[in-house]
Amino acid sequence: MRFLDKHGPLRRWLSPKLKQAKISYRAIFARRARARSNARYIGITGSSGKSTTTALLAHMISGQAPAVSQLFRNTMDMLTRFLGSDLGDAEYVVIELGAAGPGDIGPMAAMLRPHVGIVTLVRLEHYSAFRKIEAVTAEKAELVRAVQPGGLVVLNADDENVRGMAALTGERVVTFGTAPDADYRVSNVHAAYPDMLSFTLRGPGGEVALHTQFPAPHFWMPVAAAAATALELGIASEVVAARTATFAPLKNRGEVLAIPGSPRFMLDTAKAPWHSLYLAFDMIDAASAGRKRIVLGHISDYAGSTRKYGDAYKVAREAADEVIFVGDNSHRSRASQEDRDTGRFREFTSVRAAADHIRETAVEDELILLKGSSNLHLERIALSYTHDIRCWADACGKQQDCRSCGLFDLPFEEHSRLSRRETRRRLGKDR
Repeated sequence: MRFLDKHGPLRRWLSPKLKQAKISYRAIFARRARARSNARYIGITGSSGKSTTTALLAHMISGQAPAVSQLFRNTMDMLTRFLGSDLGDAEYVVIELGAAGPGDIGPMAAMLRPHVGIVTLVRLEHYSAFRKIEAVTAEKAELVRAVQPGGLVVLNADDENVRGMAALTGERVVTFGTAPDADYRVSNVHAAYPDMLSFTLRGPGGEVALHTQFPAPHFWMPVAAAAATALELGIASEVVAARTATFAPLKNRGEVLAIPGSPRFMLDTAKAPWHSLYLAFDMIDAASAGRKRIVLGHISDYAGSTRKYGDAYKVAREAADEVIFVGDNSHRSRASQEDRDTGRFREFTSVRAAADHIRETAVEDELILLKGSSNLHLERIALSYTHDIRCWADACGKQQDCRSCGLFDLPFEEHSRLSRRETRRRLGKDR
């Protein structure tokens, strides 16, 4: 890779020929690097929980052996870049594989050639591309098919679509879940904020009590997936327990921001597929707080009409004292006039207007859930309590969250004027 980067004429001559053959020169070097590597490669996919599983598993393994991970950037281009990079002395490489449509995972899995394949969950995601859950299942199953001889497949025993993938491989399969026959059985699940998630995991080697920093019970799934895999890889149970206890939730994925003298925020703004809404609302319902509010932005990945927003409101209003809809679908709640008159429901087309409302009406002991697709960047509502937010664009087009972007203290119109060097310098600041 470095050779071609330093030899522009050769690269310019070779690139069109590789493009004609539908292969990139990065892919060539990625395959070469993968073939030469002595590390054990672990691939993780699923409709939910794969990023948390990836990060947590690498965190667990790192307590006993060198490990690196790649998450969020789960496309073929990012995979080739990562595999072709310097992975140092890593003994384990943990990588998340995503799919925006049919045919995405197969080529990535073939390049990765995983020693371990993990499937967390199958739901009807990217509805416009897949249309049916059977298509999503088939796509995720490509990772299982690619597991190398002598490898390991780790499957969610509670999901019939995932469990059925065991028939697609001749390699060793272990399962995790609350199902009685799961190889790693989850029990005694408890989470009711401020009580964080804890549960017991019983496997072939005995019982492990796991205590986490997650605020909701549904996070048992990625934690159990990571723990079961780590134990199967020979990571000591005490290391698994200790590393689980020190792992902080990923940005905007069940993250809690407790700001002294201000409301407490639960940030769940990385994505908002329909199947995840009720889990988030249940998290608020079970929590203890003087007042609870839910802020809902855009919903994604659902079949049917926008009447889903009305269905979401019915459930949200039972879990919170006030529900706030934000964005260009905010008028679709079908909230009653009484709810509007009493302040049980509020709607705002812009994030800034919602943020202003919350700041004007906030009380110290309340708990506020921010839930929505990443495009609205609802996390700015919470960040406005610790930063001077000056970027309030409702459609900036950026996929990364505001803290990763690092430009939230500049008006959106000024972002394009910054040089790459200046942007990198700003990102180096402590956010």
